[in-house]
Amino acid sequence: MKVSFTQKEYARLLKLVHLGLWVTGTRTDLPSSTPERYAALSQKFLGLADQFGCADLVDSDEEGLLMPSPKLEDGPARERLDSFIDTSFWEELASRLAERDLRSELDIDPLPTVLDEAQEARLKALEDKYWEEFELHGADRVHVLKGGQG
Repeated sequence: MKVSFTQKEYARLLKLVHLGLWVTGTRTDLPSSTPERYAALSQKFLGLADQFGCADLVDSDEEGLLMPSPKLEDGPARERLDSFIDTSFWEELASRLAERDLRSELDIDPLPTVLDEAQEARLKALEDKYWEEFELHGADRVHVLKGGQG
């Protein structure tokens, strides 16, 4: 199979590879942290950078392992990654706190996998309450009470 990419397409794919590796747990400062099933493939793909005129987007360590360069890591890919992390954090926090509150209200642990209509509505209302708080104040008013409910 033969696949061809323009320089711009390859650069975009490098960003996707970088983001994908980050999500799988790869630390760019420690290439050996790449999950084994992705390591050879990522090395093969990063190794094409010179051929596509994107050598500035790939560096290698002292052992010759290829990794995204600071130019790739700190550019638009970093902005997207930071945005993803921020959004994921707040979504997960609002969801988990709402589920905790609903479990407490219903005195059910764990929550059933399928909620009835009233429970779904209450869960959404709790999530909305947390979203409103987080949008207005971020984490400024989040406090953890050891052994207590907030």
